[in-house]
Amino acid sequence: MNIENFLHSRHGAATTRTLLTAGFTRRVLANAVRDGRVTRLHRGVYTSRKADPDIVAAFRADGLLTCVSAARFYRLWTLGDPGSLHLSCSTGQARRGVVHHGDCLHPAHSDLPVAGVADVLIHSLRCLPELEALVMVQSAVSQALLSTDFLRSKLPGNRNGKVRGILGLVLPRADSLLEVLAHTHFTRAGLRVRMHVDVPGVGEVDCLINECLIVELDGGTHLEGKQVKKDQYRNNAGILGGLMTLHYYYADVVHHPQRMVDEVLVVLRNRETGRFGPFRYIASRPPS
Repeated sequence: MNIENFLHSRHGAATTRTLLTAGFTRRVLANAVRDGRVTRLHRGVYTSRKADPDIVAAFRADGLLTCVSAARFYRLWTLGDPGSLHLSCSTGQARRGVVHHGDCLHPAHSDLPVAGVADVLIHSLRCLPELEALVMVQSAVSQALLSTDFLRSKLPGNRNGKVRGILGLVLPRADSLLEVLAHTHFTRAGLRVRMHVDVPGVGEVDCLINECLIVELDGGTHLEGKQVKKDQYRNNAGILGGLMTLHYYYADVVHHPQRMVDEVLVVLRNRETGRFGPFRYIASRPPS
């Protein structure tokens, strides 16, 4: 492997120690810099032409990416662009355009200037809005990177009471960020919610609310022709079994959650008042 490919495998940047350990000599490094294939960022760090700007910024600041800026390196779910860069810097000095976090107390990423997943999540719980932190933690738990009990043990005392409350919203299983968000919105509206319920004749559904209403949370694949047809047949099977179905998408759950909850409440009220019950069809009589 040449030095450019090696740097590419490290998102375009690496320390001298990493490069020497990988078998590149100082002569190779000097030649790569001379030929313009590699840039010496500062003493001890080399970058390629297409280096990841966040990785470069972390090396330049002698810090570690953390919180939402580190999420993508662990394949954690997020709710949008992180905006400012989130760093844990050894100097502790504030930098323009950077959200500075405290020291990291756990082992960092093995190859990158990225905080360990435990510190990433602890920082996110203390920094981000509730739901943004929740989806990151849920993603880590779903990947079995760590447990909520571990995080809870790292957040003692009264000052961490609010963030420990976020851990109580994490589900044992969530296949997408939509599921944990929808579950949170529905339960906070006072609804009884069961996730991943196996409904006879229908199969596994995302949410069963008040034992009478199925809510499916659909991603992009549900817009494909075969999947649409399959979903319609599942809806039919649910109705045959006495269960109605509502479908919601990313924009509904993430950007318009109150509208989604309000629609679910309307359907439940209509059911309770008999709007979906039997009725008598009265044909209009022709004038005599």
